[in-house]
Amino acid sequence: MKRTLTQKLGLLGVLSFFSYAAAVVLAPLAYPGYDWMAQAVSDLSAADAPSLALWNQLSALYNVCEVVCVTVVCIGIQGQKTRLLRTGIYLFAIMEWISAAGYRMFPLSSSGYAGAFQDMMHMVVTALVVLLSIVSLSVIIAAGVKDRSCRSYGMCAAVALCMMLVGAIGMKLVPAQAFGIVERFSVFAATGFNAALGVHLFCGKEEAV
Repeated sequence: MKRTLTQKLGLLGVLSFFSYAAAVVLAPLAYPGYDWMAQAVSDLSAADAPSLALWNQLSALYNVCEVVCVTVVCIGIQGQKTRLLRTGIYLFAIMEWISAAGYRMFPLSSSGYAGAFQDMMHMVVTALVVLLSIVSLSVIIAAGVKDRSCRSYGMCAAVALCMMLVGAIGMKLVPAQAFGIVERFSVFAATGFNAALGVHLFCGKEEAV
């Protein structure tokens, strides 16, 4: 099957995922004393983090590919599947755009939370990202339940939402020494789902109604 340029651009979601994963896994090498089990991923890209330069290099493709992928998914889904699914994907795209712009504009000023203005804005961005993620994924899950043609989207969204909830709930329950472990469930959920959307677009996946 000959694929269109829009479909091929969907694979940028996979590239975005690997770029982000490389930054999360390798950036700690430039951060002496960083404890991935206890510290947040955001600490690696804080304004004064020793790992900032390496983080920026490894994640250079992350935001650009992520935004391009979700944008072409929005274009490719036009007139396809159900209105409920499209609404969920549009909300997810808004979340991705806010995430890409917001975290770039307002990185943590220091590892942890120093209370500066950009730290407060970082938290505001995080709240918006979390809220839109939960709402958009829930809508996509509902679309999958209601219509078999959307079922694979719904299943992927369910996995992503479960990962987010594990992270959100786990961060409140686990000891501080394990904060970083459960937080990574949340941070990889959205990036992974974005990649899944890109793969759906590339494959032109259709399910029997």
